[in-house]
Amino acid sequence: MSELTMPAAIEAFFDTTNRGDSEAFVAAFGDDAYLNDWGREFHGRNGVASWNETDNIGKQAHFEVHGIRQGRVAGQYLVTVTVSGNGYNGPGTFTFQLGDDGLISRFVIA
Repeated sequence: MSELTMPAAIEAFFDTTNRGDSEAFVAAFGDDAYLNDWGREFHGRNGVASWNETDNIGKQAHFEVHGIRQGRVAGQYLVTVTVSGNGYNGPGTFTFQLGDDGLISRFVIA
């Protein structure tokens, strides 16, 4: 069985967070992206940038990726991670949906 290759936008999500590059982090998302962090909703790139400042790079988050698998619909991926930094620390599964442009259109932490 072949290993699933991580799409470029999802790889950028993790790489840009780990190196603290907020501009490149936001660029991994589509213009109309939707982000849901345990029920807190953020819309568009401005919303993503806001969440990034308060919950991601702004908290010096670092991700260790353990695995990726396809979701139930086309363009959906589930990624298992361990998070460390000055915010949440621990394991999690992130759900990504990619748009037709290959950018992240939906990101859910639940």
